[in-house]
Amino acid sequence: MRKSFGIISVAAMLAFYLSGCSAISNGGMNMAVAYGVTTVLSLLLLVAYCCCVQKKEVWFILLFSSVLVVNIGYLTLSISNILLEALLANRIAYLGSVFLPMFMMLIILDVTKLKYKKWLPVLLIIVSMLVFFIAASPGYLDIYYKEVTLEKINGVSVLKKVYGAWHCVYLYYLMTYFAAMIGVIIYASTRKRIRSISHSFVLVAAVIVNIGVWLLEQLVNLDFEFLSVSYVISELFLLGTYLLLQDGEKVTAVQTACNDSENVGNSTDTLEIEEKEIKEDGEQPNISAQKCEHFVRSIADLTHTERMIYDFYIEGRTTKDIMQELNIKENTLKFHNKNIYGKLGVSSRKQLVEIARMIEK
Repeated sequence: MRKSFGIISVAAMLAFYLSGCSAISNGGMNMAVAYGVTTVLSLLLLVAYCCCVQKKEVWFILLFSSVLVVNIGYLTLSISNILLEALLANRIAYLGSVFLPMFMMLIILDVTKLKYKKWLPVLLIIVSMLVFFIAASPGYLDIYYKEVTLEKINGVSVLKKVYGAWHCVYLYYLMTYFAAMIGVIIYASTRKRIRSISHSFVLVAAVIVNIGVWLLEQLVNLDFEFLSVSYVISELFLLGTYLLLQDGEKVTAVQTACNDSENVGNSTDTLEIEEKEIKEDGEQPNISAQKCEHFVRSIADLTHTERMIYDFYIEGRTTKDIMQELNIKENTLKFHNKNIYGKLGVSSRKQLVEIARMIEK
């Protein structure tokens, strides 16, 4: 399935370079054709992701959708006949552009396995909505554009704007997200949350491509919005890195599961034995303060899945419940247990629960 997705992506990119880029160089109405190509490309990538990727992530679906919305806005603007139509198209483009960096940020947080509070996406959505309302104000208020007119350049509609006092809000908004993304990637790399330096470089490249194109458009007066292309490239970078990291985790899990099965053989279920030990044991544990301090510090190093399993253990959930809740097999749970125990410095689920209870007291 991922091979099919890759083929569709490459074919779509070739379609853009063969038709879209030549269209830009020819000017005129062909520039609208280039926007049409990027729009079709964005739609193909969204459909390919939904159809070809088995384990779908909501942030990726929203990212692909926002890139499609941006390109629909650019395309509609290029063929608008009156100012009201052009302003509406401009609002559509901003709707995708404002939410797009937010989705990129949340994807990078997930890819780097950094935990964040559940309220963070809600807060980011509220901020994004406020920025969108400011960017969508032309036609109603003069805070974003002091003046705006519609001009035809070689048959293509282009908005000519005089920026207002609040135009800098969107610029600061974008730069804050760009800086935050790079900061998260650097932090995750130092904490070894990313498997390799090459993966870090790919993530940074996805951000820098947009920064470079955005700066180019600020410094050079271009009629074509090259961000429509850079957004597509960025989503491919992010998705490629995500799939590679996902494959790497699966390979590691399989290798560990195989090693565990060789060591354990056909013995009784060790997970159930651990459960039984916790229920039967009533003695007060003798655990050093140093071990507890290491335990507390290391909780932050758990991945999202590992933290879920940790919380399930503290709640007293059974092995069967946990495997059903996470839709995983026993060997996969053993693999996660090994990582959890190693990070927290414990030797068993029993010891994990004991220390956790001591900390809560």
